[in-house]
Amino acid sequence: MTSITRRSAFGLAAAGAALALGGRPAFADQLADIRKAGKLRVAVAMGVPLFAFVDANVKPTGSDVETAKLIAKDLGVDFELVEITNAARVPTIQTRKADILVANLAITPERKQAVDFTVPYATLNIVVAGPEQVAIKEYKDLVGKRIAVTRATVNDQMVTQQAKGAEIVRFEDDATLITAVVSGQADIVSTQTAVLSAMNEKRSGAKLVTKFVQQELNLGIALPKGETALKGWLDDWIKAKFASGELNAVFKKFHDRDLPADLVQRAV
Repeated sequence: MTSITRRSAFGLAAAGAALALGGRPAFADQLADIRKAGKLRVAVAMGVPLFAFVDANVKPTGSDVETAKLIAKDLGVDFELVEITNAARVPTIQTRKADILVANLAITPERKQAVDFTVPYATLNIVVAGPEQVAIKEYKDLVGKRIAVTRATVNDQMVTQQAKGAEIVRFEDDATLITAVVSGQADIVSTQTAVLSAMNEKRSGAKLVTKFVQQELNLGIALPKGETALKGWLDDWIKAKFASGELNAVFKKFHDRDLPADLVQRAV
């Protein structure tokens, strides 16, 4: 059984408010709590091409959505999809508006201070892209140029830190960023390869080309701090599904590429 709820970033900073609105309180063993409730609430950032989107039948799908459904199935509980924005990913887990987050979230030292991560379950490349005739080979070439990013992403952080002097235009989610590029509001972007492909599919003019790869990112399932039983179950699940080929099959179905062979051995 699957249900869908939608959450905005507004008010996510207050844990007390989360409880008042029906969020689960923090127990010593959230895994046991999930099983007792018979439902797994999974936060997913919708509107991200290939990872989480709405199909022709207006059904949520994508590698993150299908991975989340598989987790709930193997836990033996119902699946509830909590739709959020990119900016709300970490706050949603901090305030326990969802039990776990499967939302193309890169594992970074800063985020590890706020939430716990599993071993990597997927990867993505983030790139700077622009018109073919625009000369950009590295961050310093962005000085004085207007570049669009999705707010609260690693892309945003890297451009902010390394492209001093660039005019950074931030959008709340990937869907809005895509619309801006397609409509001509921006033509230089820092984004992931899947989003770039979606932009080029919808652009009527010249396609954007990759100028340079910023980083390959390891993606982890995020969960509240200190939930050791839940983290242990998820780590074991990822390793088992990776070994069986199921995790790779779900990912390849949408991304048309295999996951790295050393994925689950990568340090986090």
